[in-house]
Amino acid sequence: MKKYPIELGTLLFTMVEPHKGHEVEYNRWYERDHFYGGVLVGAYSFAGDRFVATRDLKALRYPADSPMTPDADTGSYLAIYWVLKGHHDDWNRWSVDTVKNLHATGRMFAERTHIHTQLYDNQWSMTRTETTTNIELALDRGYPGIVVNVGELNEGVTHEQMSDWMQKQWAPKAFAASWGPDVFNYTKLLPLLPDAPPDVPRVPKADQRFLQIHFVDHAPESEWDQGYGRFGADLEASGLAKHLWTAPFKNTVFGTDTYTDQLW
Repeated sequence: MKKYPIELGTLLFTMVEPHKGHEVEYNRWYERDHFYGGVLVGAYSFAGDRFVATRDLKALRYPADSPMTPDADTGSYLAIYWVLKGHHDDWNRWSVDTVKNLHATGRMFAERTHIHTQLYDNQWSMTRTETTTNIELALDRGYPGIVVNVGELNEGVTHEQMSDWMQKQWAPKAFAASWGPDVFNYTKLLPLLPDAPPDVPRVPKADQRFLQIHFVDHAPESEWDQGYGRFGADLEASGLAKHLWTAPFKNTVFGTDTYTDQLW
């Protein structure tokens, strides 16, 4: 696929749990203020989207014991943002300074908990066909949903080895299946700045962690048992990594309170 100057470099993955009783208020604050004021008004932020895990989608998450969430019911809302390649340091400094200013000026929302808010470095992406939407446009296309896969490399295994298995063995089978992705990527965890907000949890073994976002052109739970429900077993059978989490999300409906009554 031809390369264009707009390339994905860093992505921000922020999964948050609103406190019960504050779902509607949180949803409105996030999409009417923080979605823009916290990220998209900044230089080099070029795309963003919001996703939600309703109770039926949470029931498909596995394994139950995962470092991504304290339990399967936690982590209802997910926002993902793309940052232009080559500008991570500039954007990261702006981001931390901006969030501190939002705290100082009373524009944050106290009744919510950060579950997994981290920065990831996009390593590569794959598309189903040459004409499929590329990763840079994936957040703007409005796919019905995504599936997030997370793993931790086994000792002595490199990201290059993991990537080779994903690209040559797992991806061809997934792309050939009706449950498979339209486009997906492979990312490595990046360290937060030392003065990043303290309510954002840090991640152990960060250099061994990888995260993938799979964009699907159908309901993310479709053919779960035949498709993404088997990803964890396939990953561990490779001998390259430990499977940490697989979870489906659907798009929120901007400007509405849709799904706020379906989280738990």
